[in-house]
Amino acid sequence: MKNELLKEQDEQNGFNKRRQFLKLSGMVVIGSGLMMACNNDDDGFVDPEIFDLGSGNLGILNYAYALEQLEAAFYAKVLDGAYWAGAPANEKRILEDLYNHEVIHREFFKTAITAVAPNDIVPPLEFDFSSVDFGSRASVLGTSKVLEDTGVKAYNGAGKLIDVSDAAGMAYLLLAGKIVSVEARHASVIRDLLNPGSQDFAGDDILVGISGTDKAFDKAAEPAEVLAEVGATGFVVTPFTANNLPTA
Repeated sequence: MKNELLKEQDEQNGFNKRRQFLKLSGMVVIGSGLMMACNNDDDGFVDPEIFDLGSGNLGILNYAYALEQLEAAFYAKVLDGAYWAGAPANEKRILEDLYNHEVIHREFFKTAITAVAPNDIVPPLEFDFSSVDFGSRASVLGTSKVLEDTGVKAYNGAGKLIDVSDAAGMAYLLLAGKIVSVEARHASVIRDLLNPGSQDFAGDDILVGISGTDKAFDKAAEPAEVLAEVGATGFVVTPFTANNLPTA
């Protein structure tokens, strides 16, 4: 059950190279999840044809776009799967909403980056979700939980890296705040589906305290941490680097 936007992406994905690794900030992540240390100048791994996310605000936009591509592609597979086909009506509606939101986010970033740097946008990525059982509620919702929790901490960690010295940067920060609030709603509803009526919707495993307070704030993670976790899932097939992203 795909809309035209996903169909277009699927067609574009066909030309992506099927290299089973993802090189991220001095770390090589093999498709199997095996990780090996590597220097950025190691000729054995550097490939000028592999796309780098870039630096500054462009790099952050590409980073977000790559994550949104992953989430949108995952939910497209969910809506094509046996679990969704036989799921209760309320769960179907929730997963449809999540899919539609992620496609909108993905296309927003695609449009925004194309407007300012059409030759420097991360290409349509190819994914391998063969490790997910799309006929299993536990497998689908468990994977969704991981992706949504990761999305929240990714946006929280990236916000402080946005250069707000001009109007464009201020606009990017505002929009990132609007998107992360939706991602947090996604994470919350998935957690509630997995454990209805519990406190898992905002569990202590995803919250932190600040300056001695009790846990009441969502976690934030640097891009290097997030991308290493994403790479370890084995979902990303298309290789890209993130060697020039801003850091705190």
